Amino acid sequence: MRLLDYSSNVYSQTGEDGILEKVLETLPQTDKWCVEFGAWDGQHLSNTCNLIERRDYSAVLIEGSERRFLDLTRRHGKNGRVIAMNAFVGFTQSDGLDALLSKTPIPREFDLLSIDIDGNDYHVWGAFGAYAPKVVCIEYNPTIPTELEFIQPADPAVSQGSSLLALVKLGKQKGYELVAATSLNAIFVRSQYFGIFGISNNEPRALREDTASLTYVFAGYDGTIFHVGSNLVLWHGVTFSSRTRQLPKIFREYSGNFGPFRSLLFRWYRKLCKRLYPR
Repeated sequence: MRLLDYSSNVYSQTGEDGILEKVLETLPQTDKWCVEFGAWDGQHLSNTCNLIERRDYSAVLIEGSERRFLDLTRRHGKNGRVIAMNAFVGFTQSDGLDALLSKTPIPREFDLLSIDIDGNDYHVWGAFGAYAPKVVCIEYNPTIPTELEFIQPADPAVSQGSSLLALVKLGKQKGYELVAATSLNAIFVRSQYFGIFGISNNEPRALREDTASLTYVFAGYDGTIFHVGSNLVLWHGVTFSSRTRQLPKIFREYSGNFGPFRSLLFRWYRKLCKRLYPR
C-alpha cells in the first residue's frame, strides 16, 4: 500500500488528512479518539480537525499560547466531544503528555496522536509512555538529509527539530513502524498493525519521496564549499549563497600543490583553526 496516494488536505498542510483517514480505515478497530498539540486554533494546519468535524471524533486539543487557545475554544467550545487544554506539553513527569491526559477520560490506546511543536517533538514523544496511541503523526525537520540521525537538545528554548531517521529509531524503541512520510510529517502505526498495510520496505529512504527542502554541502579541492539543493532557510524564507569560501585566498588551491613556504603557513593556519573552532 502506498499511503501517499491518499494525500489530501481539508485542514492539514501536506496531505495528512487523506493519509490519516486511510490509515484509520485500515486498522481492525478504532475508538474515535484523537489528541493534537500544538493545536493552534483547532483548525489552522490541523491534523485532527477533519476527524472531529467530519468523522465524529472525540479529541483532546492542547495549545500553549493563550491567544491561540481562545481561538480554539471559539471554534470547538460548543462541541461536547472536544476537551481543550491551555498548556505546554513538556518531557518531565509533571508536564509530560501522560500527566495531562490522565486528567481526561481518553482511552489508553486511543486512535491518533498528532505532535507538532516545532522543536522538542522527539523528546515529548520519547517521554510519553502511559498511553499507547495506535497511530502517531509527528513533525520532522525536512531540511535534514534522510540518512542523517539528528536530535536537537531537550530544551524548551531550542527550536531546531529532529530528523526523520531519528524519529524512526525512536519509534522502533517504542513499538512503532513508519508507514508514510509527507514532506513535513512522519506517520507511524503500532508494530502489531504494520503487516496489514502491505509495505515491503519502510526504511525512511524508501518512504520519503519529497526531498525538495534538502541542501547538500560539499567541498571542492580548492576549499570552496558548495551548497546544492534548495539553498533556503525554510521557515524564514531566506536563501543563502550556493558557494562560500572558508579558506584565505593564499590557500585556495589543491593542498598537494603547496610549496614549502605555503605548506608551513598552512600548518600554522590549521593549528589556529583547531584552537578557535574545536570540533
